[in-house]
Amino acid sequence: MSVIRPSPIPIPRCRSQVLHRRLYSIQLIQRRRRRWNPRSEVEDTAIESTARSPEAAGGKMVVELVGAFNEVTERMNSVWLSTSSSRLLFKALKLSIPILQSLPLASDGRSPLSKALSLSIILADLQMDAEVISASILSEVVDANAISIYEVRDHIGTGTAHLLHEIFRVKNIPFKVDVLDDETAASLRKFYLTYYDIRAVIMDLVSKLDEMRHLDHLPRYRQQILSLEVLKIYSPLAHAVGANHLSLELEDISFRYLFPCSYIYLDSWLRGHENGSKPLIDVYKEQLHRSLKDDLVLAEMVNDVYIKGRYKSRYSMMKKLLRDGRKPEEVNDVLGLRVILMPNSVVNDVEVGEKACYRTSEIIRSLWKEIPHRTKDYIARPKENGYRSLHMAVDVSDSDQIRPLMEIQIRTMDMDGSANAGTASHSLYKGGLTDPKEVSTSVIF
Repeated sequence: MSVIRPSPIPIPRCRSQVLHRRLYSIQLIQRRRRRWNPRSEVEDTAIESTARSPEAAGGKMVVELVGAFNEVTERMNSVWLSTSSSRLLFKALKLSIPILQSLPLASDGRSPLSKALSLSIILADLQMDAEVISASILSEVVDANAISIYEVRDHIGTGTAHLLHEIFRVKNIPFKVDVLDDETAASLRKFYLTYYDIRAVIMDLVSKLDEMRHLDHLPRYRQQILSLEVLKIYSPLAHAVGANHLSLELEDISFRYLFPCSYIYLDSWLRGHENGSKPLIDVYKEQLHRSLKDDLVLAEMVNDVYIKGRYKSRYSMMKKLLRDGRKPEEVNDVLGLRVILMPNSVVNDVEVGEKACYRTSEIIRSLWKEIPHRTKDYIARPKENGYRSLHMAVDVSDSDQIRPLMEIQIRTMDMDGSANAGTASHSLYKGGLTDPKEVSTSVIF
């Protein structure tokens, strides 16, 4: 085999010409080697990637860096996005992306960079700050032993390094027990909420959600073990810190892997009530919002109206069916809307807000048929804990199709704030904290 020797006399060439010759030489060697030692296309591609120009590799890294930074910051709350926060996030991405690009694919087939960005986007959607998002991205690099927490401390900062230390402590908690019965699971949840940085707990919950979204590559027994662990520990924990959307999704994914036939039955029943491509709850939400905005009487009482909509989770619905022995069509809160009103009066804010709530209920009755025995007036008769709201159930069926009942809650912004404070304490209780002192001193997400 002939050897390609460099010219003894340096001949000045343009940079691109030299790089082109280098790439051509490597390709020539590869073609000759194939005759004696054939290799896979993957190996050849890996060799060719080392021969790419530094400018191309650097350019790709810059594109990845800017794209990742923009994608995350667009989802973050402007309150958290100060100049220092942007700088912190940029430094974390700049340190992580080249390393993540060089790591092998994860067991689920995704690139480490794709996984890290998925985690950061979920955290940004939860309105977490730049330090939490940066720590989440860097955790993938540290977990691969590419850099140490001490290097993160030196390059990024002490706060981010502390969070990384906490997240790896939190990840090891489930391995401290051998049997995951109800009592042990409750103790673990209490342990999470009492002794660890709540931000690290949320990062662990997000990591678990990302893992649950990509379980198809695992054998069935592993899927079921992880799903049971989620139902015992992580879903109640997410509820306890106030991340209800995480809790519901974790429950539904676990339900799908543990009881696939029951999940398919309920999912098909719910989808059978959809009308076209748009979710049914969005159709009713928009219809009600238009009617409230167009009402002149209500317009004199409120500055603005917010409406939130949700489907009852498949898992919650199955629990209700089993507990009460009902059929799916007999569940009253499959669909749910919450109307939040902002009164425009400063002097008689409470009185105007109450009148606006009752006016809203009149508008709802003009749209759909009310189920009288399901109406509960917690404004005139508040609960013992001070909860105030107007609850009603309506029949949204039309001439073409019978649909499940929809529950509607009507309240002012102040009522909603008080209700959420009560929900936070209740969530902690469900998550495993039963001591009132612990509830009052815990940090709520």
